[in-house]
Amino acid sequence: MHIQFGRRLPILWLAALLAVCCTATAIGATPPTRSTSTLPGTWVGSYSGAFAGTFRFTWAQTGSKLHGSIHLSNPVGSYGISGFVGRDGGVQFGVVGAGATYKGSVSGNSMSGTYKSPQGTGSWSAHKLVVRPKKKKT
Repeated sequence: MHIQFGRRLPILWLAALLAVCCTATAIGATPPTRSTSTLPGTWVGSYSGAFAGTFRFTWAQTGSKLHGSIHLSNPVGSYGISGFVGRDGGVQFGVVGAGATYKGSVSGNSMSGTYKSPQGTGSWSAHKLVVRPKKKKT
């Protein structure tokens, strides 16, 4: 029995070492997500090119995934949006039902980029609506 324990001990150590190494490799392989706490909320902006107008969108963020809704002035309508944010602060999202895709970058409470639709391309920019608490009257 003592001989079997002696043979099992190196195997147990090897299994433990592999488990630690595999966990460290998996953690190291997961790309870090950029801090994007400014993304969730309501944004307003404008676009020009194949279409020109204004938009307002609200989205939520789960990890690197974005989802929400957008209201466009041209073509008029409200649509679902989904997309993601990259490690470098780049965003990509699509307007479900309008056939447009957007790419851009975020810097604080501003973002801008380009869009592509079946009718052509253009550029867009937006800023986040920041709700400030009302001051109490004294």
